[in-house]
Amino acid sequence: MNHRRGFKTAALTMLCMLLLLPAWTVGGTNSVSAAAPAFAKGADISWVAGLEAKGQTWKDKTGRQKDILQILRDDYQINSVRIRVWVNPNMSDYASGYLNAEKAAELASRAKKLGMSVMLTLHYSDSWADPGQQTKPYAWRNLNFTQLMDAVWSHTVYVMNTMKTKGVTPDWVQIGNETSDGMLWPDGRASQGGMKNYAWLVNTGHNAVKSVSSGTKTIVHLASGHDSALFEWNIGGLIDNGATFDMVAMSLYPTTSDWQAKVNQAVQNANNIVAKYNKDVIVTEIGLEYDQAAVTKSFIADIKQKIRSLPNGRGKGVFYWEPEAPPGYNGGYNKGAWGADGKPTQALEGFLN
Repeated sequence: MNHRRGFKTAALTMLCMLLLLPAWTVGGTNSVSAAAPAFAKGADISWVAGLEAKGQTWKDKTGRQKDILQILRDDYQINSVRIRVWVNPNMSDYASGYLNAEKAAELASRAKKLGMSVMLTLHYSDSWADPGQQTKPYAWRNLNFTQLMDAVWSHTVYVMNTMKTKGVTPDWVQIGNETSDGMLWPDGRASQGGMKNYAWLVNTGHNAVKSVSSGTKTIVHLASGHDSALFEWNIGGLIDNGATFDMVAMSLYPTTSDWQAKVNQAVQNANNIVAKYNKDVIVTEIGLEYDQAAVTKSFIADIKQKIRSLPNGRGKGVFYWEPEAPPGYNGGYNKGAWGADGKPTQALEGFLN
């Protein structure tokens, strides 16, 4: 490949061998994660750290102020949390930064102490990575592709070991966030000739995770869970280019008028992923407007039941994205599950049973 010309053959050969080695042959001390729940009822709680730093508190449905993680666990049967990690975020930006490896590990440790399982979402960026932007961390901006893979390896191992120092072995780690068109653009932009690079980056992250914790499941996560063509192109392209990972995740953000159709399309897509690629499926982001709580409750209950009912237990969970977000947070996010009165809406009751 043109961008690798000029590198020392020995160095590249060594890297290729490293990527192809079984994960347990690289790295140092390897730990095994505790068993994940048979079915994760989850919440992405990443904004909790920044909100608490600004003095935010939460009430339960009776109006009693309590720890937000305890409310989620005790009142809504949430058994798992999802936490994003940025590479070098702005630590003064509580909504679109703040969560470096250390802050994320502190939050993960709180959840673990409450008996909850932990999923990490590695954005491989200094701020948001999603279908519209997969911006390299500033410190990585001038790296060639071999150096970029090395940076992914080093960062991933660093995050895993930072978690370990806090007593946390994640049950799942996403290699990227909503990588619908790849990651770390332009090198790993799948639609612009970067599918093989994307696959190599996924392999690097996967092997880095396994070098620290062989039992942690690695995940490739795409947006638009209802779009089966996207998943066939992306997941199929990764596999055709030699990518190794354990699970496939999806996001689903329907409207109040189309949620039933979108759930059915997502479930059909999930069944296709299981049949075609032999991968377990987990839904790691969902959300609907906080002021349509009854509809949101029905949406959660429906997708939870249908993913849990995938054949042979291949559906592994559903996570609500940032339910603790107050209305209008971060410039207008309105798909949390708490109202302006500081109390939860009925939305999360969809997770019960």
